[in-house]
Amino acid sequence: MGKATGFLEFERINPKKRSPEDRMLDWDEMRLPQDPEVVKTQGARCMNCGVPFCQGGVLLNGMASGCPLHNLIPEWNELVYKGQWEEAYKRLTRTSPFPEFTSRVCPAPCEGACTEGYIMDPVTINSIEYEIIEKAFAEGWVLPKKAQKTGKKIAIVGSGPAGLSAAYYLKAVGHDVTVYERSDRAGGLMMYGIPNMKLEKQVVERRLDLMKASGIQFMLNTEVGKDIPAQELVNGYDAVILCAGATKARGLEVEGKDLKGVYYAVDFLKANTKSLLDSKLKDGSYISAKDKDVIIIGGGDTGTDCVATSLRHGCKSVHQFEIMPEPPEKRREETNPWPEWPLKLKVDYGQEEAINLYGRDPRNYLISTKKIVGNEQGEVKEVHTVEINWVKNASGRMIPQEVPGSEKVWKADLVLLAMGFLGPEDTIPNELKLERDFRSNIKADYEVFETNVEKVFAAGDMRRGQSLIVWAIQEGKLAAREVDKYLMGKSVL
Repeated sequence: MGKATGFLEFERINPKKRSPEDRMLDWDEMRLPQDPEVVKTQGARCMNCGVPFCQGGVLLNGMASGCPLHNLIPEWNELVYKGQWEEAYKRLTRTSPFPEFTSRVCPAPCEGACTEGYIMDPVTINSIEYEIIEKAFAEGWVLPKKAQKTGKKIAIVGSGPAGLSAAYYLKAVGHDVTVYERSDRAGGLMMYGIPNMKLEKQVVERRLDLMKASGIQFMLNTEVGKDIPAQELVNGYDAVILCAGATKARGLEVEGKDLKGVYYAVDFLKANTKSLLDSKLKDGSYISAKDKDVIIIGGGDTGTDCVATSLRHGCKSVHQFEIMPEPPEKRREETNPWPEWPLKLKVDYGQEEAINLYGRDPRNYLISTKKIVGNEQGEVKEVHTVEINWVKNASGRMIPQEVPGSEKVWKADLVLLAMGFLGPEDTIPNELKLERDFRSNIKADYEVFETNVEKVFAAGDMRRGQSLIVWAIQEGKLAAREVDKYLMGKSVL
């Protein structure tokens, strides 16, 4: 424990962000670095609990409680307080291969489970992690991983967090690793699905450069199952790990869903980031929200990213529809007790920017979309909605019930569907005849990861369904261990 009375002496200080007025003018990262002395005092707030729930990484009521990577949080908090930054970096990377990603885009279930958070504000675990890894890069401590070669060859399909994590660990024990990616840049949704202001792409490229320097090969613009048969990988490698994500977007089955101007959120975000990286949006090959009334159907991080992106385009207005009720301002202990993930209202960066610009939160709760109406040219012009309440049916199940007389028509030029993902695409599973679970994910037990096809493994969202980046990284790490054991008979991972 760095300072026995630290949690009594120091209040939580959140990292500062650039002002909404400033950051909406560009696509640069929002977070500002903290004074190292402030970071040290934040580390001192950690109580080094006898049972550190922050590193538990378990599911409580279907939600992550604590860090799925089982990061040694109290240890590196203490080291930061003592000014031992390099040792803090070593402890952090003992369990986490990519702290620069998780510290930027993970919702921090570690903080939701922090014991201190039971009675006061939790430790700023996420921002301390950010400061450790950024100092490590600045000091030159982050180096390529290399080991004596084993002669074993492994193919990984998909270069998102699960695929990169598996590649990182397998290369670290000496295997030859080739990562197949259908896009023109590696990184998966970290590259194209998360906006630049949230995860700057030079941060992703910085890590990819290190992985390439370690000897990992990336085969870009190569879609397995189309450009190259999946069976060819099975035949040509000692093991194959499928980490292609759960990329089948959930649609909206209402009248007008196929009108011009209705897009999946992931397509909107991907096109914007690709154009930004290719030409700084000068090529016009993106879906513009400029001067448009934008409706975003769905909440969550993706919906927030669509709000922020639309604002930077210069939209006329933006509204976000959420079918669930507005969360409470504080955790409800009777239904959502600590250390469960706290279900409470959060004003994220996109909503913060919209409030600054329009004077109101763009989110509208308990709203159900009935139909989308177009003009004579087949272009969207309106979205028709109705308010709902959640009630129990005869079997005790909660179902939406429409509120009579609550119908409303919203002007819309652009409708973005941000309602999550249904599961993995079918091309590879169908070709290899892989077993699927009831949600269509690839069937492979957790901590085993092997499918019904010999030497074919699956990890990340492709196996568990849409989830957090930190779960994907952990699955990639554990799948790497199982593949190493499969090939070598044992593993040090």
